[in-house]
Amino acid sequence: MKVIFLSDVRNVGKKYEIKEVSDGYARNFLLPNRLAEPATATAVKKVESMKAEHEKEDRELIARLEAIAAKIAGTKLQFAVKTDRSGAVFGSVNKESILKALRDHKIIGAERVEIDLKYPIKEVGEYTVDVGLKKGVVAKLGVVVTGEEA
Repeated sequence: MKVIFLSDVRNVGKKYEIKEVSDGYARNFLLPNRLAEPATATAVKKVESMKAEHEKEDRELIARLEAIAAKIAGTKLQFAVKTDRSGAVFGSVNKESILKALRDHKIIGAERVEIDLKYPIKEVGEYTVDVGLKKGVVAKLGVVVTGEEA
């Protein structure tokens, strides 16, 4: 049976894809759970227009994310951590503090971002941190950690 997927189904099909599946799988799982619908001529035309609209929204989203990535790339966040006289650092800069600083500086809003920081930064210096946005858009953020004597 030919069906049009209405949402992604792992290892079977992606949203708006037209694919041939077994009759039993379609009748017993895909159709009752509204994951797919039969591929009739009218449904195919409707899905083509929905697919075009979805692709347009994706292009707009990617353009917006690239603008945010450019803003992130042009930013250097400064963090002051407590140090003793010998320069040993008390505390660290972690993913949460970087995310909070990005939101406090209004660089990002409610967007979900993935900060690629394997370990918290525990030394004074300049660092480059990858910030991953949706749709594979990645920005390089400058992080400057300075010492502040306790």
